[in-house]
Amino acid sequence: MNFISQAYAADETTTATVVADTPVTTAPAADPLFMNIAMVLVMGVMFYLLLIRPQQKRYKEHALMLGMLDKGSKVITQGGLVGVIEKNISDSEVLVDFGNGVKMSVMRSYILGRYEDSLPKSVANDASKKKDKNSK
Repeated sequence: MNFISQAYAADETTTATVVADTPVTTAPAADPLFMNIAMVLVMGVMFYLLLIRPQQKRYKEHALMLGMLDKGSKVITQGGLVGVIEKNISDSEVLVDFGNGVKMSVMRSYILGRYEDSLPKSVANDASKKKDKNSK
């Protein structure tokens, strides 16, 4: 049983005789270790720029906003409760009045922000709805 066809066998013999005597110059191949290290460095930089840096910026802005909150500020908590800061208990805790005599001590870190800042500014079609109501 011969699995090699005659054409393939003939091709192998002809390629061996066709090799030229001219030198072939090739560019030096990059070291695979260097390429792997470079790829890891590039991925590390991208990870820092796309994930870590924006999160640090957001954390600093939130910490600054929490530091500016004082008595009388209307706030919204992570649970969606809206209340007014009545008293600063400590650096990390405030007493929030939620209305109807409900007062709770809340950790500052669980305050999302000022209530006014969390409201949507305007809806895209808000102006057109006002015009339609006035014309009817």
